[in-house]
Amino acid sequence: MERDSKSRGGRPWSFDREKAIDTAMRLFWRHGYEGVSIGDLTKEIGIAPPSLYAAFGSKAELYREAVSRYEATLGGLDVASINSATSLAEAVRVLLEEAVKAVTNPHLERGCLISSGMIACHPAHVSLARDAAARRDAMRERIAQALQPFAGAHEVQRLARYLAAVMQGISIQARDGSNPTQLQEIVEEVVAGVAARLSEDGQLY
Repeated sequence: MERDSKSRGGRPWSFDREKAIDTAMRLFWRHGYEGVSIGDLTKEIGIAPPSLYAAFGSKAELYREAVSRYEATLGGLDVASINSATSLAEAVRVLLEEAVKAVTNPHLERGCLISSGMIACHPAHVSLARDAAARRDAMRERIAQALQPFAGAHEVQRLARYLAAVMQGISIQARDGSNPTQLQEIVEEVVAGVAARLSEDGQLY
């Protein structure tokens, strides 16, 4: 992997900046923002604190870069699979089953960094909490857009809020140790509830 060519002062970095972001992402994903110290970051990345501050400015800015990396690689919401659904209930099932797979991947940290990384937040880091909320809002809007073919604008917004809350709950339960079978039971309950609210023509009422 290539090293970043220049530091803020114009000199080459003595470490791989991209790899450092990946390492920070894993730490924040595993422990949350408040659970990771500068010492934890510098130890795992293998650099001294001055190098971390020179490269990223602050722990908060490194966290933002780590979350952006997570969204772009491992944590982005893939709604394309919903396009093959032929009904709202099927679309909801596909969405939630993909969420279960994502938060229980045995090769990754459990849960969702965006959902759980800022659950506990010191008042001094309110800007990070707002940023996390904005990212969750964007995710909810993507859900609403994906479900638009199956419901009216008002209904789909309500359903998207509900499903986003369910997905956040699934993420937290995965972190707490729930297995895929247990989480699938939640999916089945949600799908059954949605199916019960469908009219004969498949629209939500």
